[in-house]
Amino acid sequence: MKLNTTSQYAIRIMTHIAQNHDSNKLFKAKKISEQLDIPYKYLTAIMTQLSEADIIISTRGRDGGYSIAKDPTAIYLKDILLAVKECLHGNDCVLGIGLCQEDKKCALHDRWTVPKKNILEMFKDTTLYDLTI
Repeated sequence: MKLNTTSQYAIRIMTHIAQNHDSNKLFKAKKISEQLDIPYKYLTAIMTQLSEADIIISTRGRDGGYSIAKDPTAIYLKDILLAVKECLHGNDCVLGIGLCQEDKKCALHDRWTVPKKNILEMFKDTTLYDLTI
């Protein structure tokens, strides 16, 4: 299982904000883009998704920017992944040969079930704070 680029960027963005936040600090998209080497337009699209999911707060205007909406201990990786529409329950084959289904299994299908479940549990149980310590 590999996270798509948008999900990878979203986790990097949120980890960066969580590591550097204080109660009054607003993060500028341009600066985050430069610091994390994420294309600006791509980053702003991700920020919009995170804002719509109430994970970050967007403040408009000349002095605007982004701030974290909740304490990092209350934001889980699953929340971030769902905000950017990462498919967590897909049937994509771990070997990259299409969809795996019970009637058409790949060689690793049955062995992949437990690790996949563990990964999903990790996304559900890991907070943003966990990534900053």
